[in-house]
Amino acid sequence: MSSKIVVGIDGDGSGERAVAYATKLAKLIGSCEVILVYVIEWSPYKFQTAEENALRHKRREEEIELATTRVVAPAVKSVEAEGLTVRGIVRHGDVASLIDKVAQDERADQIVVGRSSEGGFAQRLFGTATASLVMHASVPVTVVG
Repeated sequence: MSSKIVVGIDGDGSGERAVAYATKLAKLIGSCEVILVYVIEWSPYKFQTAEENALRHKRREEEIELATTRVVAPAVKSVEAEGLTVRGIVRHGDVASLIDKVAQDERADQIVVGRSSEGGFAQRLFGTATASLVMHASVPVTVVG
């Protein structure tokens, strides 16, 4: 049976440290898949016109493509270079909820996220999102400094 580690990434140093730690951990485990998750914060609770909704959908698709190209693909490539099985996922929504949902859906064994004062994902995450993940995640959470 293969293990799975879900890693929250942000395109910043904190995400890189989380990926590096998860990569090291996956190598120690042996048969392990690394699932890199980038979450674009996106609130569904904004009232808009039909035209604005159409533009919002287009913008959402553009953001997914940009995140995939600039953040997820390079991170996937770095983990692949270590000889590991890896996938990248981009989602819109609440950071903590979506990372935990991916972990549940994938039947992951662990979540790894980065913490730092550099901004980006880690800055958003280490507040309420990290507390939420640590206290409510369906699997153990490792916060990498």
